[in-house]
Amino acid sequence: MATSDFDQFVEQYHLALDEFFRGNPEPVEQLYSHREDASLANPFGPVASGWKQIAETIGRAASNYSEGEATGFDRAAKYVTPDLAYIVEVERFKAKVGGSEEIASGALRVTSILRSEDGAWRIVHRHADPITTVRPAESVIQK
Repeated sequence: MATSDFDQFVEQYHLALDEFFRGNPEPVEQLYSHREDASLANPFGPVASGWKQIAETIGRAASNYSEGEATGFDRAAKYVTPDLAYIVEVERFKAKVGGSEEIASGALRVTSILRSEDGAWRIVHRHADPITTVRPAESVIQK
């Protein structure tokens, strides 16, 4: 697939994430691969594998946000082939999070792997976590 098709997909993905931060999972779900080898690792739980688990995880994650918006995407890396691509970004947002009545700003470090399926780009894996700054080595130790 052409790089321009990929760039259009990423623009659509960013618009879908804007909806996600409003609590609406559907636009992101539409962009995700429904194949069983797809996966999702988000900040709210373990890795989900296969479309059924992914759909449940996306819905549960979106329910943590309301009245929000995506406020920016800082690209760290991008690589595109005709069949497979990835982007690494810091996604910035504002939203009410976890039932809070206050709008808060947040940022997620995100790696998205995409592939061409039946002539269209689809998300095949997404990993998102809140680590956007340097942390001490001890931060990986579970207590």
